[in-house]
This record gives sequence, structure tokens and C-alpha cells, in this order.
Amino acid sequence: MTREEILDNLKEIVLTIKPRLELSNINPDSSLVKDLGIDSLSMLLLSLATENKFGFQFNPQAKFDTIGQVVDYIDNILNK
Repeated sequence: MTREEILDNLKEIVLTIKPRLELSNINPDSSLVKDLGIDSLSMLLLSLATENKFGFQFNPQAKFDTIGQVVDYIDNILNK
């Protein structure tokens, strides 16, 4: 899976959790908290949906500030 495909899938997941967001506002530099308004509950939902979509489990110590960091993490797992 390419990084672009990962990003597109991640955008879809974010929009299911935060349906009021504009797709064009979600990019690799988007801050999960500041730009997308992801709070602790939304982060849990995002994590669970992402794990289900991509078939892996996040490392509990993993920390992400941006969508791009999540894409990097997923890319590293899927394309080892």
C-alpha cells in the first residue's frame, strides 16, 4: 500500500469520527488536536478504526501530533 493510499484511508476514518471536517483540511501537516479537534475519545475511536482498517495494533507508547506521523507509522508497519 502506498503512502497516498494510507493517507486516503486515514482521511476516510477521520471523517467518520469528525464528519463536520472538510476533506481538503486533512493533510499530512494537519495537527490531530489543533487542526482536526481530536480529543481523547476521538483518538481512541481513530486508533480502533485504524487498527481494524489496516490489520495491526498500535504500540501503546506511540505518540502522534500530525496525520503525517500516523501515515509514517502505518507505512513502516505495512511495508517492512
